[in-house]
Amino acid sequence: MKFFFPVATIGFLVIILFCSGCVNSSPQVPLQTTVPAPSATTASPGGSTPVPTTATAVYPGALSLGRYATFGSGSQTGEATVYASEIRPNYTWTAPSFNSPGEQAASSPPNEIERGYNLEKPGEGYTFLFVYVRVNNTGSSAVYAPSASQFVVYNKGILYNYTSVHGPDVVIDTVSGTQYDYEIGRGGAVGYIKPGTSNEAEGYLIYEVPAAIYPPDTYVVVNLDYRNQAVWRLG
Repeated sequence: MKFFFPVATIGFLVIILFCSGCVNSSPQVPLQTTVPAPSATTASPGGSTPVPTTATAVYPGALSLGRYATFGSGSQTGEATVYASEIRPNYTWTAPSFNSPGEQAASSPPNEIERGYNLEKPGEGYTFLFVYVRVNNTGSSAVYAPSASQFVVYNKGILYNYTSVHGPDVVIDTVSGTQYDYEIGRGGAVGYIKPGTSNEAEGYLIYEVPAAIYPPDTYVVVNLDYRNQAVWRLG
C-alpha cells in the first residue's frame, strides 16, 4: 500500500501526456482561402471601357474563321467552314417571284421602294448578322450536308436561329450567292453533296441578334453529324 500514491501519480501523469499527444499528433490543416481569378477583358468596340468576356471559357477550342472541320466516315466524308461574317443594320433585296408593287408595298413603305428592291429591317434593338458557310464533300460517295438549322449563333448564353429569306431567287444588294440551305436542295431540310470541290455548297445565313453584339464574344456552333460538332469564333 505504501507504493500506491506514487504509482497512481505516475499513471495520472502518463494519461495526461498521452491525451496531450493525441490532440497534437498531426499538424492542423490551415483554412483554405479562395482567390478569385481575374476576369478576362477586352476593349469595348465603342471606347476604352473594358467589357468582361467569358465566352472564351465556353468554347476554348473554337476555330478561327476559314478553318475547316471534318465529318463523316468511310467513303462519305466532308468538311465545313464558316469563312466570314458581317453585321448589317438592314439590307435591301429583290426577287423575280416577289416583285409586284403590291408585294413590295407589303414588305416596306412605298418611300423605301426603289428599282424593285425591298428594305429589310430588324426589330427594335437588333441588327442582322450575316454568316458565310461552305461545305465540301471530301469522300468518294455523296454525303449528307448539315442543314441550315444546325448552324446556330451563340452569344452570352443565348442561341439564335437563322432567319430565312423569302425564297431561293432572292438577291441581296452587294451580297453574292444565295442562302446556304437553298444550295443543298428544297430549302435545306435534307440535302446531300456530291464529291468534288465543284459541287460544294456555299452561301449565307442571316441571324437577327442584339445590336450591341461583339464578334469576339460570338460563336457559330454546328452539329455536323451525330458524332462531330464544330465551333467557330467570329472575332
